[in-house]
Amino acid sequence: MALRPVTRRSVSDQVFDQLVDDVVDGELGVGEPLPSERRLAEVLGVSRPAVREALGRIAQTGLVEVRQGGATLVRDFRRAAGLDLLPRLLVRSGRLDTAIGRSVIEARAEIGPGIAALAAGRGGPALATGLDAVVDEMATVTDAVRWQVLALDYWDLLVDGADSMVFRLMFNSLRAAYEPALPALATILADEVGQAEPYRLLAAAIRAGDAPTARAAAARVLTPTADTLLGALAAMGDDA
Repeated sequence: MALRPVTRRSVSDQVFDQLVDDVVDGELGVGEPLPSERRLAEVLGVSRPAVREALGRIAQTGLVEVRQGGATLVRDFRRAAGLDLLPRLLVRSGRLDTAIGRSVIEARAEIGPGIAALAAGRGGPALATGLDAVVDEMATVTDAVRWQVLALDYWDLLVDGADSMVFRLMFNSLRAAYEPALPALATILADEVGQAEPYRLLAAAIRAGDAPTARAAAARVLTPTADTLLGALAAMGDDA
């Protein structure tokens, strides 16, 4: 059993989470002012400094607009927020949002081949050696969750090889959204376990510096996963 240190969440963290959830869930509408700092402290039963810290963090996310000497207004998160909001959107009130899940899968399938093509041009044999090591471990794995973790590790190396900060930040957000759902996703993707050859072909294209082949090989890796997950999400939507 892998134990992790227990972390205590601060009061400001809890205030931040509650207010963000209210904005994302539409409890606080676009253009609507947040309650005053004093009012929030009273209603939530916390100190004003804790509320002030939480409001400062929310302003940094782009979810609200703080007007000098005036109200703090809710912004449209679809226009103002960044990818750091994605994990919170994916699972809301303990339930997977299938529309957000679909967009994560589609983004992964579209972005991945571009990352692979860049990695082929910039990564070289050293990157391919690291990829081969991951694939060697994948070939011995029978646990579906471990397989998916290794697949993410493989793509983590590819993103490093692509040497693109934009792709790195995008991947970080997508992985943060994807990882909490791994136990459920692994069940859906159990048939992938042991199918290491497409990953090996992609590593070979990286070693050869062949960007077009790397792009095609990445699509071969990602498309079956995307098709399976999109089908599962569609079924979940039908059952809702």
